Amino acid sequence: MERLIILIVLMGLAVVLALVLQRRRPDPPSAPSYRAPRQLDRDDFTSPTAPTLVVVFASETCESCPGVWELVVPLESESVAVQRLTVQADTDLHERYRIDGVPTTVVAAADGVVVKAFFGPLTADDLIDAVGRA
Repeated sequence: MERLIILIVLMGLAVVLALVLQRRRPDPPSAPSYRAPRQLDRDDFTSPTAPTLVVVFASETCESCPGVWELVVPLESESVAVQRLTVQADTDLHERYRIDGVPTTVVAAADGVVVKAFFGPLTADDLIDAVGRA
């Protein structure tokens, strides 16, 4: 009988200990929440009068940024201005537009209103669709 009581007490202590340890476990890290500007001052960019602007906010150390830029470059025309801004060379614009992750690709209309923003790698179809809507 004593062994049964000791066993029940030990099991109770194990349950209490497990509950305490579970509550002490830190929360899992949250996913980053990147922000995109809603409006661009077109005078901050080359070709401010082009009907559409595609800007790739990048970093010289970013591994996926060159792939994004390769998708954007062929869009350049009289009606679509494209520009790549690295955080190393264009820190002021990264800060002004509060870019906190790269690559961030922004498609803006002639009035500077951001039509679409992409975070990270993107597809050519998504990019072409966004430029068409601008």
